[in-house]
Amino acid sequence: MEVLFTPWRFSYLTSPKSGQPPGCIFCIAATADDDRETLTIFRGERALVMLNKYPYTNGHLMVAPVAHHALLTESDDAALRALIRLTAEAQRVLSDVYRPDGFNVGMNFGQIAGAGVADHYHMHIVPRWAGDSNFMTVTARTRLVPEDLGATFDKLRPHFAKLPRDFNGE
Repeated sequence: MEVLFTPWRFSYLTSPKSGQPPGCIFCIAATADDDRETLTIFRGERALVMLNKYPYTNGHLMVAPVAHHALLTESDDAALRALIRLTAEAQRVLSDVYRPDGFNVGMNFGQIAGAGVADHYHMHIVPRWAGDSNFMTVTARTRLVPEDLGATFDKLRPHFAKLPRDFNGE
Protein backbone atom coordinates (compact mmCIF):
# COMPACT_ATOMS: atom_id res chain seq x y z
CA MET A 1 0.00 0.00 0.00
CA GLU A 2 1.24 3.46 -0.88
CA VAL A 3 0.92 6.25 1.69
CA LEU A 4 0.44 9.83 0.61
CA PHE A 5 1.20 12.41 3.27
CA THR A 6 -1.05 15.47 3.45
CA PRO A 7 0.58 17.78 6.00
CA TRP A 8 -1.66 20.74 5.12
CA ARG A 9 -4.62 18.87 6.63
CA PHE A 10 -3.12 18.95 10.14
CA SER A 11 -3.47 22.71 10.54
CA TYR A 12 -7.07 22.47 9.28
CA LEU A 13 -7.88 19.71 11.76
CA THR A 14 -6.37 21.49 14.75
CA SER A 15 -7.33 25.12 14.11
CA PRO A 16 -10.60 26.95 14.78
CA LYS A 17 -12.76 27.21 11.68
CA SER A 18 -13.25 30.77 10.44
CA GLY A 19 -16.80 32.04 10.46
CA GLN A 20 -17.90 29.29 12.82
CA PRO A 21 -19.73 30.46 15.93
CA PRO A 22 -18.17 29.54 19.25
CA GLY A 23 -19.52 26.37 20.79
CA CYS A 24 -20.45 22.93 19.57
CA ILE A 25 -21.80 22.92 16.00
CA PHE A 26 -24.11 20.00 16.77
CA CYS A 27 -25.58 21.60 19.90
CA ILE A 28 -26.07 24.85 18.00
CA ALA A 29 -27.79 22.94 15.18
CA ALA A 30 -30.03 21.10 17.66
CA THR A 31 -31.58 24.36 18.84
CA ALA A 32 -31.10 26.80 15.93
CA ASP A 33 -33.97 28.44 14.11
CA ASP A 34 -32.15 28.77 10.78
CA ASP A 35 -31.54 25.28 9.40
CA ARG A 36 -29.89 26.58 6.23
CA GLU A 37 -27.40 28.60 8.28
CA THR A 38 -26.41 25.55 10.34
CA LEU A 39 -26.72 23.19 7.33
CA THR A 40 -29.18 21.05 9.32
CA ILE A 41 -31.30 18.90 7.02
CA PHE A 42 -33.08 16.89 9.72
CA ARG A 43 -33.58 17.43 13.44
CA GLY A 44 -35.20 14.66 15.42
CA GLU A 45 -35.79 14.28 19.13
CA ARG A 46 -32.64 12.18 19.62
CA ALA A 47 -30.48 12.70 16.52
CA LEU A 48 -29.90 15.16 13.70
CA VAL A 49 -28.38 15.24 10.22
CA MET A 50 -26.17 18.04 8.92
CA LEU A 51 -24.20 18.72 5.80
CA ASN A 52 -20.47 18.85 6.39
CA LYS A 53 -19.33 22.45 5.86
CA TYR A 54 -15.96 21.10 4.66
CA PRO A 55 -17.07 18.12 2.55
CA TYR A 56 -14.87 15.46 1.02
CA THR A 57 -17.48 14.92 -1.70
CA ASN A 58 -20.97 16.15 -2.57
CA GLY A 59 -23.54 14.94 -0.08
CA HIS A 60 -21.04 14.46 2.79
CA LEU A 61 -23.38 14.20 5.80
CA MET A 62 -22.89 14.01 9.54
CA VAL A 63 -25.36 12.30 11.88
CA ALA A 64 -25.07 13.22 15.57
CA PRO A 65 -27.02 12.64 18.74
CA VAL A 66 -28.88 15.69 20.04
CA ALA A 67 -27.35 15.09 23.48
CA HIS A 68 -23.81 16.44 23.85
CA HIS A 69 -21.74 13.27 24.34
CA ALA A 70 -18.12 12.53 23.42
CA LEU A 71 -18.41 8.73 23.43
CA LEU A 72 -20.97 6.14 22.38
CA THR A 73 -20.95 4.73 25.91
CA GLU A 74 -22.47 7.98 27.20
CA SER A 75 -25.63 7.56 25.08
CA ASP A 76 -28.65 5.50 26.04
CA ASP A 77 -30.01 2.72 23.82
CA ALA A 78 -32.75 4.93 22.32
CA ALA A 79 -30.22 7.55 21.19
CA LEU A 80 -27.91 4.90 19.74
CA ARG A 81 -30.79 3.25 17.90
CA ALA A 82 -31.91 6.62 16.49
CA LEU A 83 -28.36 7.44 15.41
CA ILE A 84 -27.88 4.18 13.51
CA ARG A 85 -31.34 4.19 11.94
CA LEU A 86 -30.88 7.82 10.88
CA THR A 87 -27.47 6.92 9.43
CA ALA A 88 -29.10 4.14 7.42
CA GLU A 89 -31.86 6.51 6.28
CA ALA A 90 -29.27 9.11 5.25
CA GLN A 91 -27.41 6.47 3.23
CA ARG A 92 -30.69 5.52 1.52
CA VAL A 93 -31.47 9.15 0.67
CA LEU A 94 -27.97 9.73 -0.69
CA SER A 95 -28.29 6.56 -2.80
CA ASP A 96 -31.60 7.74 -4.23
CA VAL A 97 -30.50 11.32 -4.91
CA TYR A 98 -26.84 11.00 -5.93
CA ARG A 99 -26.46 7.37 -7.04
CA PRO A 100 -22.90 6.97 -5.66
CA ASP A 101 -20.76 3.94 -6.41
CA GLY A 102 -20.07 3.40 -2.70
CA PHE A 103 -19.82 5.02 0.74
CA ASN A 104 -17.35 5.70 3.49
CA VAL A 105 -19.21 5.64 6.82
CA GLY A 106 -17.42 6.10 10.10
CA MET A 107 -16.59 7.91 13.31
CA ASN A 108 -13.50 9.44 14.89
CA PHE A 109 -13.29 9.74 18.68
CA GLY A 110 -10.93 12.35 20.07
CA GLN A 111 -8.85 14.96 18.33
CA ILE A 112 -5.89 12.61 18.02
CA ALA A 113 -8.09 10.22 16.02
CA GLY A 114 -9.10 12.99 13.62
CA ALA A 115 -12.34 14.21 15.18
CA GLY A 116 -12.90 17.83 14.18
CA VAL A 117 -15.48 18.12 16.96
CA ALA A 118 -14.00 15.89 19.63
CA ASP A 119 -16.51 16.45 22.43
CA HIS A 120 -19.70 15.59 20.46
CA TYR A 121 -19.47 12.31 18.57
CA HIS A 122 -20.95 12.02 15.12
CA MET A 123 -21.09 9.68 12.14
CA HIS A 124 -19.74 10.73 8.74
CA ILE A 125 -21.47 9.45 5.62
CA VAL A 126 -19.40 10.18 2.52
CA PRO A 127 -20.76 9.14 -0.87
CA ARG A 128 -18.02 8.00 -3.26
CA TRP A 129 -17.81 7.68 -7.02
CA ALA A 130 -15.21 6.05 -9.23
CA GLY A 131 -12.71 8.80 -10.00
CA ASP A 132 -13.98 11.30 -7.41
CA SER A 133 -10.43 11.94 -6.18
CA ASN A 134 -7.73 13.18 -8.49
CA PHE A 135 -4.36 14.88 -8.54
CA MET A 136 -5.79 18.27 -7.46
CA THR A 137 -6.04 17.22 -3.80
CA VAL A 138 -2.41 16.13 -3.62
CA THR A 139 -0.62 18.52 -5.96
CA ALA A 140 -2.67 21.69 -5.54
CA ARG A 141 -3.97 21.22 -2.00
CA THR A 142 -7.43 21.65 -3.46
CA ARG A 143 -10.46 19.41 -3.17
CA LEU A 144 -12.96 19.60 -6.02
CA VAL A 145 -16.57 19.55 -4.85
CA PRO A 146 -18.68 20.35 -7.91
CA GLU A 147 -21.93 21.28 -6.13
CA ASP A 148 -22.59 24.27 -3.88
CA LEU A 149 -23.69 23.44 -0.30
CA GLY A 150 -26.93 25.37 -0.83
CA ALA A 151 -27.81 23.22 -3.83
CA THR A 152 -27.01 20.06 -1.84
CA PHE A 153 -29.18 21.32 1.04
CA ASP A 154 -32.07 21.97 -1.38
CA LYS A 155 -31.76 18.51 -2.96
CA LEU A 156 -31.63 16.55 0.30
CA ARG A 157 -33.91 18.50 2.65
CA PRO A 158 -37.23 17.42 1.05
CA HIS A 159 -36.29 13.74 1.44
CA PHE A 160 -35.61 14.16 5.16
CA ALA A 161 -38.73 16.31 5.62
CA LYS A 162 -40.75 13.12 5.13
CA LEU A 163 -39.36 11.66 8.37
CA PRO A 164 -41.28 12.24 11.60
CA ARG A 165 -39.56 14.41 14.22
CA ASP A 166 -39.85 11.51 16.66
CA PHE A 167 -37.95 9.27 14.21
CA ASN A 168 -36.09 6.91 16.50
CA GLY A 169 -35.44 3.87 14.39
CA GLU A 170 -38.20 1.62 15.65
